[in-house]
Amino acid sequence: MNNYKPPYTITSKILAQTSDIVELLSELKHTTGLLSTPKLRKKNRVKSITGTLQIEGNSFSEEKVTSIINGSKVLGTLREITEVQGAIEAYDFLEKYNHANEKDLLLSHKKMMGKLLANAGTYRHTNVGVGGKEGVTHVAPPPHRVQSLMGELFGWLQSTDEHLLIVSCIFHYEFEFIHPFSDGNGRVGRLWQSVILSHYKDIFAEIPIESVVRDNQEKYYRALEASGSAGESTPFIEFMLGVILETLTNVPNNIPNNVPKDRLALILSEMQENTSITIKEMALNLEVNEKTIKRDIEQLKIGNRVERIGSARKGYWKVKS
Repeated sequence: MNNYKPPYTITSKILAQTSDIVELLSELKHTTGLLSTPKLRKKNRVKSITGTLQIEGNSFSEEKVTSIINGSKVLGTLREITEVQGAIEAYDFLEKYNHANEKDLLLSHKKMMGKLLANAGTYRHTNVGVGGKEGVTHVAPPPHRVQSLMGELFGWLQSTDEHLLIVSCIFHYEFEFIHPFSDGNGRVGRLWQSVILSHYKDIFAEIPIESVVRDNQEKYYRALEASGSAGESTPFIEFMLGVILETLTNVPNNIPNNVPKDRLALILSEMQENTSITIKEMALNLEVNEKTIKRDIEQLKIGNRVERIGSARKGYWKVKS
């Protein structure tokens, strides 16, 4: 049985931040489908990739990252291009990782750093330190302890009853403290927080938290250092919950106007043209996921705009005037 528990304190600020995020998520509960349109999903994924890499010193803009995704040639160093390619591969798998599976985290590192490191996907066998403006700010645990420390961390992740919003922040900090890889720790740590958050709510797979971290980079590093000095992740939890709240607050600004109204009209049009059309076919035609179509149809049913006649397999749609 795993008895390990990372050191942290649940402060009144953390409780208030968590409550605010949960409330905001409730207000945004119909938003996930809107963010899942291919165009907006791609835009936000580019923001995530650009943000996390710029924190590590990569100079590529969102435009250049988009060009690489599109298969176009760009000017830049081989390393920067390779970093972008690795991040694209790692983030494309975001929703397929099991957040509590240590092997999946190793897989994410292999995807992220596979073209940059010979030992990608395996824990380090050398000592590492984290540098800052004043030199080395953190000496990571020795390599012989990495395996057991990561095992304890994942054991806690699998067994904790703490709220996943808070868990994601604790894991992020503890991961950076252990610094289990020879390189790529920052990128994988930020990715894995998004993986944990997306396990909690689907919307977190669609929003660019990393770009907000990038915009608050100095505060991000100060929060890591403050937690190191305090001997617990509390300052970092408070910082990252603030980042999550800021990211969610900006979600409505990133959604095109009138998308729901326009899509409802398109769904009705699809049904009128083909009364036997399936939800899967409508999702493909309108470039959204099936959950979004199902939610929209429920809205249409509540508004008495459409009725399903017969079974799901052999029935048909009746559009009402």
